[in-house]
Amino acid sequence: METAMAAVVREAGAYGGLLYVLPPDDDALSLIMVTGVPDQLATPWRRVALSDPMPVADAVRERRLVWIGGQEELARRYPRPALVLPYDFALSAAPVGSGGTVRGGLVLLWSGARPPELAPVERELIESGCRLLGTIFQQAAERGDPVTVPERPRTVALPLPTGRTRPPDEAAAAAAFIDRLPGGCCALDLQGRITFVTPACAELLGRDREDLLGALPWEALPWMDVPEVEDRYRAALISRQPQKFTVLRPPGTWLAYELYPDPSGISVRITPTEPPESTPTEPSDSTPASPSESTPASPSDSAPASPSGPAAGPSRATLLYHLMQLAATLTEAASVQDVADQTADQLLPALGAQGMVLMTADEGRLRIIGHRGYSAELMRRFESVPLSSDIPVVRVLTTGLPGFYPSFAELQRDYPETVHEDGMAAWAVLPLIASGRPMGSLLISYRKRHPFPPGERAVLTSIAGLIGQALDRARLYDSKHDLAHRLQSALLPHQLPDIPGLRVVARYLPAARGLGIGGDFYDLIRLDEQTVGAAIGDVQGHNVDAAALMGQVRTAVHAHATVGSSPDRVLAGTNRLLNDLEPGLFTSCVYLHLDLATRRVRLATAGHPPPLLRHADGRTEPVLVPPGLLLGIEADCRYPTREVPLPPGCVLVLYTDGLVEAPGVDLDDAVAALAGLLEDEDPADLDAMADTLIRHAPTPGDDIALMLIGAG
Repeated sequence: METAMAAVVREAGAYGGLLYVLPPDDDALSLIMVTGVPDQLATPWRRVALSDPMPVADAVRERRLVWIGGQEELARRYPRPALVLPYDFALSAAPVGSGGTVRGGLVLLWSGARPPELAPVERELIESGCRLLGTIFQQAAERGDPVTVPERPRTVALPLPTGRTRPPDEAAAAAAFIDRLPGGCCALDLQGRITFVTPACAELLGRDREDLLGALPWEALPWMDVPEVEDRYRAALISRQPQKFTVLRPPGTWLAYELYPDPSGISVRITPTEPPESTPTEPSDSTPASPSESTPASPSDSAPASPSGPAAGPSRATLLYHLMQLAATLTEAASVQDVADQTADQLLPALGAQGMVLMTADEGRLRIIGHRGYSAELMRRFESVPLSSDIPVVRVLTTGLPGFYPSFAELQRDYPETVHEDGMAAWAVLPLIASGRPMGSLLISYRKRHPFPPGERAVLTSIAGLIGQALDRARLYDSKHDLAHRLQSALLPHQLPDIPGLRVVARYLPAARGLGIGGDFYDLIRLDEQTVGAAIGDVQGHNVDAAALMGQVRTAVHAHATVGSSPDRVLAGTNRLLNDLEPGLFTSCVYLHLDLATRRVRLATAGHPPPLLRHADGRTEPVLVPPGLLLGIEADCRYPTREVPLPPGCVLVLYTDGLVEAPGVDLDDAVAALAGLLEDEDPADLDAMADTLIRHAPTPGDDIALMLIGAG
């Protein structure tokens, strides 16, 4: 697999790639392999849901290659990753699969200097490489050793291009050449660590070479731990283009940096320079500037590192990038469960943490609404704990003050009764603030001791604030969603009447967008011992107004039907009522009378899709009735009727347009396709028939109501 991935990256002319696997029965892609870039850069996207607005999710879900030719196109089509990677680069995302099964996805990265269009030969190389990777996935599954998701994605080293033969004295000549250059030079690997330092460079930086080798610049040098520095390093890695910036080495030495990237790392040249015309007077942790500009970076008084060694935990810039990613993700989280899942998916890999618990309060007790890294049994022990309990998560929830515990000894110092039972070594307990008040708490835990430097504490508290606001919005959404469903349930029949000699099955599926409430309705009415009425309709819209009008229409149809009105009079009377109400919404409807003695159906329609009649021999045809106007347009309308037989073994199918309508599809063709599905179904099993029709419906952008009436 490593060889195949390295080959497709090299042959496509890309500088790096990310390989994802789609585990069976999962709805998210997991990152398993990275090449050409540090795996830390891919941390926000280690797990990508198929519904996420991301190139690789679209490629896998739609089974097509997605091409992004540059920074502007990425920002326009996929603003979430563009916010975190504001650099000039190109990418492709393609499904990885074999035998008609999609098993993962592959993302390839190019320098922003390449042509904006993908050449046909490049496309073929990518697609053939994905097929090869898909075959490897399939073979692994057939061996009983399927590809699994590692704790961290595997890093694959790309072979360096073959070069010329080096003469024996070249190293000495290169060293002399470097020494003659003004300023100093150093080299970084793809992870950002220093691999080479000239004596002049060490002198400019004010550190011994031994202290610099193997360290990250912003860890070894506290005055470089500012977002601009790491931003330019990231820009060089992602865009593969030179970058320039200046940094103030305290107390008054300005240094100019030039970064030159290639597949093996980054060469850095450092020279003394004059102060920039506009010198910042205080540190700034604002969003990184565009990498095409030269931005001075100023020292920070709160740098988490010290001259004696690197600090533990992510750098301030890394945390800021993850803060932006989480903020973008939470704007798309609708429900409380979405917030809990996104928080766990984004925070744990970003912070290097192993555990998370998201909690809120309800009726004086603690409620756990999401967790990761803990057993369900342990969580059950803390569920419903009274808010009077003296434990960290309760105190934070009630006071709104965060708590940071780098070790169990420090936790036990504040809470002597605490028992060490979760296997973790460090904890951050953060308040979830919304509308100025704590409404929950967030526990982040680590298996190893974690110092929580001041800069990280500030960012963690900010992250918790974002989560609190998102959770507050999500709880409101869930409340509205629950109210909408209860309203819809109240307006639709709770139970259809049981009528001897007749089999009836109904389904209702709300639209995929909005509150999941709409104007579709159905009804079955027992009129007398020999007569049954049935109706199905669709009120324009997908909101509470549509649902309210639907309740009025259904009531009007029911009222006119129960006094013995014929189908045409039922629709005419309902139409007059709607015109009197002037709701500003229109309604389509089919109403029918079924005579159980004669086995005949008389029906009328108000602008509704035609019912389908499946005969006992499987032949299926639409029941075409001269349509009347939609209800609510004109007060005086006539609704022609038609009578058809419904002998034993036949099934009459009533449905709303959400079952057949799709963009770019002719309605007659869609109805014919629906009839084709019915021909192969067993008329004795109406439940299975209904499930088949719902399963083959277009993606529900509209409500769907369905009622099957089978003659016994």
